[in-house]
Amino acid sequence: MPLEGAGRIRLSTKRADPAPSRWSYRLQRWMLTPGIRLGLRIGVPFCLAFAVGSAFLSSEKRRDALNMFVADVRASIQERPEFMVNLMAIDGAGDSLSADIREVVPFDFPTSSFDLDVEQIREIVVGLDPVKSATVRIRPGGVLQVDVVERVPVVVWRTREGIEILDETGAHVDDLKARSDRADLPLIVGDAADKSVTEAMALLHAAQPLGKRLRGLARIGERRWDVVLDRGQRIMLPTERPVRALERVLAVNEVQELLERDVAVVDMRLGNRPTIRMTENAIEEWWRIRKASGNGQ
Repeated sequence: MPLEGAGRIRLSTKRADPAPSRWSYRLQRWMLTPGIRLGLRIGVPFCLAFAVGSAFLSSEKRRDALNMFVADVRASIQERPEFMVNLMAIDGAGDSLSADIREVVPFDFPTSSFDLDVEQIREIVVGLDPVKSATVRIRPGGVLQVDVVERVPVVVWRTREGIEILDETGAHVDDLKARSDRADLPLIVGDAADKSVTEAMALLHAAQPLGKRLRGLARIGERRWDVVLDRGQRIMLPTERPVRALERVLAVNEVQELLERDVAVVDMRLGNRPTIRMTENAIEEWWRIRKASGNGQ
């Protein structure tokens, strides 16, 4: 022991080193890494919860009981009065169409609003021929509201398969048993006539001066129209600009009463060379007069 000062004796003490050991330092640094901290905060609880849940659901009896509990809770929420749809209201549709809509909508009321797919219902309603467009929504008070815009029939189309009515776009609206069921609508015939309803409507509008003499329009070769009149008369229109050709015929008819004579066909297919075909009686009369003139009478 060393002596200090006046011979006092001082004991020598060694202070403890506060720094951690090398392994303790490495462990602390490892615990502070982001990945380990995230694993301890989230991964370990998740693994424990997953293990407990797996152990609980390993029993089929417990699984069935859990499913039944969830179904009961769900049903108790969905079947609350404020979520129930009790009836369906249809606006914009006639009685026949309304009955068709109620027949095709695959739901029995009352039903929960959670079980209704309004987009699916809208597609079903729009799929009906007389429906042009529709919107479907659930109104407060438990009402399934269906707003319908019906197709407006403008022409009757006669085909080999039957008679049907079309709207202005050529879309099918309904079938007819007889032409007389819609005598108020003009008649069109011919293959693919439904694809040119817009042009047909323009011709029908231009042919209004013909009045009740107009019988309808015939589509020829899926490319042009014939205007059919009474007494078996026809106006054969060209493929291009048929409305203008019809207006020329009507202008001549107004001045010279062309269609009041014994004319069977007015052929306007060649715009620079219109052709008129007489009826058989007119041709026979013409030959009779010519023969009589040839004999000097």
